[in-house]
Amino acid sequence: MVEAATGQSYQAVLRSKCSLPMGLADTGLPTDEVIPSPFVHGYQIAPPKPPEDVSNLFAAGWTWAAGRGRVHTADTTKFIRAYVSGRTIDPATRRAQFRFVAGSSEPPGPGTNAAGLAIFRYTTHCGVVYGHTGNTAGYTQFAASNGAGSRSVTVSVNSQITPKTNGPMFEQLRALYALGVCAALS
Repeated sequence: MVEAATGQSYQAVLRSKCSLPMGLADTGLPTDEVIPSPFVHGYQIAPPKPPEDVSNLFAAGWTWAAGRGRVHTADTTKFIRAYVSGRTIDPATRRAQFRFVAGSSEPPGPGTNAAGLAIFRYTTHCGVVYGHTGNTAGYTQFAASNGAGSRSVTVSVNSQITPKTNGPMFEQLRALYALGVCAALS
């Protein structure tokens, strides 16, 4: 869709709209089967079996724009702050993004979730942040920022943890998300 809408390659748009203006120095989009080194290994946890490394379960380029990019945690923090604050989009687009309805990210983030356009609102007992969660085999992520983009939290876990597959562990992870939000907003 990006290529059809812009007439440019997805990589070029990612570079011009995200990497360069947001100062993302350690972010890449693999196009072949190999995950560029160094990378954090992802694991499948299925007790009582030992954790299984599933880092290469999918070819790195197979999921491509659907979330298989290689992003350093520091770049995730820069991205979420810039994205939430609206530094890279026009005011009308930001207003449209920030019209929230009942809905949840997958997996759910901390507190009460609401869905905007490509962004979620997480209302916790410590305050409100905006961001996104995500997961794929071996990985679970949460990144959020206050509306000004001056405070943020990034949580990266090297296992796919979901309410359906790891219920009690997922609730502990959501509690960790909430602690991160409280620390970021304090």
